[in-house]
Amino acid sequence: MILPPATLGMLGGGQLGRFFVAAAHEMGYRVWVLDPDKNSPAGQIAERHFCVAYDDYAALDEFAAGCAAITTEFENVPADTLDYLAKFVPVRPAAAAVAVCQNRIAEKSFLRDNAFPHGPFIAVNNENDLKSAPAELFPAILKVARFGYDGKGQATVNNVEEALVAFGHFKGEHCVLEQRLPLDYEVSVVLARDENGQVACFPTGENQHTRGILDVSIVPARTSACMKSDAEDVAARIAEKLGYIGTMGVEFFVSRGRLIVNEMAPRPHNSGHYTIDACVTDQFEQQVRALCGLPLGEPRAHSASVMVNLLGDLWYENGNPSDTYREPDWAKLYAIPNLKLHLYGKHHARPGRKMGHFTVIGDNAEAVQQAALAARAAIGIQDA
Repeated sequence: MILPPATLGMLGGGQLGRFFVAAAHEMGYRVWVLDPDKNSPAGQIAERHFCVAYDDYAALDEFAAGCAAITTEFENVPADTLDYLAKFVPVRPAAAAVAVCQNRIAEKSFLRDNAFPHGPFIAVNNENDLKSAPAELFPAILKVARFGYDGKGQATVNNVEEALVAFGHFKGEHCVLEQRLPLDYEVSVVLARDENGQVACFPTGENQHTRGILDVSIVPARTSACMKSDAEDVAARIAEKLGYIGTMGVEFFVSRGRLIVNEMAPRPHNSGHYTIDACVTDQFEQQVRALCGLPLGEPRAHSASVMVNLLGDLWYENGNPSDTYREPDWAKLYAIPNLKLHLYGKHHARPGRKMGHFTVIGDNAEAVQQAALAARAAIGIQDA
């Protein structure tokens, strides 16, 4: 076990890293953050912020020398960086697991090769791959294999010709072409797995997206106990197959009543933010526990909850970046006693940028949902 007051390392300095730092501080640890953004939200509250690139090996040497263990808050930290640091200090999750999740071709191939439920797809490395795509794959979604998130790097295509145009817009980046499935609804499972293979799943959440970005997460998900159990089972088996240590999220589509894995995230997940206010142990404390070899905490929810993302659009009149920039009227949210507001400390709001979230909790799931949607409207979030 790694016990307080040891220093832990965090690669990446966004809001997920900030919540990790806060959880680690509460547990008595110190944290160093390495992130090239001088305005890093996690770096603001860490004991030390290494404001360097992820391939600055002199800085990595110093970082490793001062940390008892290292983790990451987003999947696009280079796997080579994780591998290098692992020569000197425990790194969890391991580079091999992160590498699968950070490339959509590797991710889809992993699901296929291990018989996890997935939608039809092909890997696209060049135009010929698209020209030979089976007709039954369309309509489809073309997604860049690397660095696409929150709906970025994606295009809906109805035929080969449209796919070739989109591939050109992506400048020939390697992609996956996924069949567009009829969608009943979406769910996700956030879990933690420790070095002994013990898994703790948080309650399955139901997710609603707007323009490719998570808008609302509802817990408990409005689906059957069997569907929740199946989702948790698949997520746990994925973590086991990856040899994963840490907190991770698995997103699912439910299509014609069938559970389909959409994506895996080798880190805490946006849809797991409800755990901060609604669970005995939250996803970030679990991340600290798994990293340090501590027993995992109890993931049970003590309240029904609805989490709502706050995007940078709210900082502009009518959500238009050409209009007046101003702070949202937080008094409208603070007036609701069972609402918990979390702002991330980002230095500038941009449309589509995640700036914070709020979670409404309570004993009655239906009342919580009504209150959260009313608060969402009151603060000015408009339906697409």
